[in-house]
Amino acid sequence: MRQRIPFFVVAVAAICVLLGLAPHPGGEPDAVQAFGRLPVLAEGRIKPLDSVARSTLLVIQGYQDVTTPEKKELTPDEWLLDVLFVPEKADTYRIFYVDNPDILSLVGTNKADLSIQYMSFNELAPHLAEIEAQEKLAEPVEPQTRTRFQSSVVQLYGNLSHYLRLRRSLEPEGSKDFLGELLHLQETLSDGVEAVRAKEAGKPHDEAKATAIIDEGQRFIGMAESTDLLAIPPDEDDPDPNAWHNSGHALLETFGKGYVNPSVLAYAGMGYSWRSNEPSSFEHIVKIYGSSLEKRFGRQVRKARVETIFNAAQPFYAGMWIFLAAFLCAVLSWLKWPETARVSAWGLVALGWAVTTAGIATRMWLEGRPPVTNLYSSALFIGWGSVALCLVLEATYRNAIGTAAAGMIGFATLLIAHHLALAGDTLEMMRAVLDSNFWLGTHVVVVTTGYASTFLAGILAVIYILRGVFTRTLDKATADALARMVYGIVCFATLFSFVGTTLGGIWADQSWGRFWGWDPKENGALIIVIWNALILHARWGGLVKQRGLMCLAVFGNIVTSWSWFGTNMLGIGLHSYGFTEAAFWWLSAFIATQLALIAIANLPLARWRSFRA
Repeated sequence: MRQRIPFFVVAVAAICVLLGLAPHPGGEPDAVQAFGRLPVLAEGRIKPLDSVARSTLLVIQGYQDVTTPEKKELTPDEWLLDVLFVPEKADTYRIFYVDNPDILSLVGTNKADLSIQYMSFNELAPHLAEIEAQEKLAEPVEPQTRTRFQSSVVQLYGNLSHYLRLRRSLEPEGSKDFLGELLHLQETLSDGVEAVRAKEAGKPHDEAKATAIIDEGQRFIGMAESTDLLAIPPDEDDPDPNAWHNSGHALLETFGKGYVNPSVLAYAGMGYSWRSNEPSSFEHIVKIYGSSLEKRFGRQVRKARVETIFNAAQPFYAGMWIFLAAFLCAVLSWLKWPETARVSAWGLVALGWAVTTAGIATRMWLEGRPPVTNLYSSALFIGWGSVALCLVLEATYRNAIGTAAAGMIGFATLLIAHHLALAGDTLEMMRAVLDSNFWLGTHVVVVTTGYASTFLAGILAVIYILRGVFTRTLDKATADALARMVYGIVCFATLFSFVGTTLGGIWADQSWGRFWGWDPKENGALIIVIWNALILHARWGGLVKQRGLMCLAVFGNIVTSWSWFGTNMLGIGLHSYGFTEAAFWWLSAFIATQLALIAIANLPLARWRSFRA
């Protein structure tokens, strides 16, 4: 019976993953899902409206679901529909995270009431002028030197601006029946345009009709300037398939073309049906509009459909919890049921790695790029590569050390990726200098593999120290096995770090005309190579034994984390992504823990519970 337990554990986890792909009973209606699949052009790429909704919610509040004042749970797509078409309802939803006491005081809330952390737009709207004034004072200050209040007010103002741009994407501010207004415009357009032309020529004209057309034009100009969501596809005769427009721009073309853009009318019809609570009419319009887009943009529509399924499945979120369960099973195998728990842990790691692989492969297909294109995808790939190496270690040694390391690294890297996703769209358009699949597939993948293996050596060293100091499970055979693992992984890391850094120099020479420029990121990559080489030379020269090797490997975690994250936050150099206060403190905390582990490893041998090294 005990031999079947690992199969049962892995099967249950796999079923939970598959349930994430299946439609949930009582979930959002099919028409709402179809609306979420509609493609738009935003942040430089064509994506489904579902991705727009989810990334906006992640940026504004840190998670993807919304609860109304009536305690009704909304999906991201339902929330987006309310924002676009029923803003008076959406403005009551508490989605803006405000935790700074001074900002709470600024908006008239008792700073002692720490239970108030999420506020609605209606609650913040009366204080927009004060928030904007404080943001204007804080914005010129370097991010590294801003106070917590300044950082919070800049963040809040950015979230409010993001929300307002989204709210004005498809309908003008204050419109109650935009569909009716457009239909009326269609009927009076010809006479109105003639009246305007006559007025401009100084000829007799109908002043009321001319004024109405001019007022409409001003409204459309306001719409065009107030949003960056390009929801209107190019005309059929447009030679540029990427020439998408926002609604305001498309409506301005009405006066030259003589008719209202059909896509704008379709969205106005969806808005009318959603606002009037007519689900059958809403479903009919969405279906017809979606079919017309599929005929013209079949590939983009298919990608949007897959991306929507990918968003709902959340494979990396599922993988994170699978890796955590694997780590707990691996630790359990050192305390009780060694073989049953070890095999269960290995099966869970393999499942988590397969789920992560599927997620990374889907992202690659959606982007048409190699696996690493930004900081978010680097976290995914570093975890993926480390777990793959751990599976090889576990298959070789069968002592649960590989699965414990895999669970720890897999969970940590996916957790890091989850927090990096709070910055916005993770499938972002490439910066010009990065727009090279060859170098993304060679330099970036190779050097990131070097990061992954260096981190893995450090995590194995952490396991050595923790088991040796705090438990009696680190016998001599296990210690020797861990030492061989760390040594072999460091050799692997040195090779990939060196080759990846050299390839990066060649890419830099092609991009910027110099092989090496002492850029902070370049220096960080070089330090990783030097540190790994130092570990090997110290071991070969007999300068360190097992404990010394482990201390050097743990310090490798600090070196690698600095090259991976720290150099990007300096605000200087060609590789800077900008200072992020939260990341700075988490990085500092991580470095502190690694230094503490090195100090623990250097305790007198009498304090080690397992054995004398």
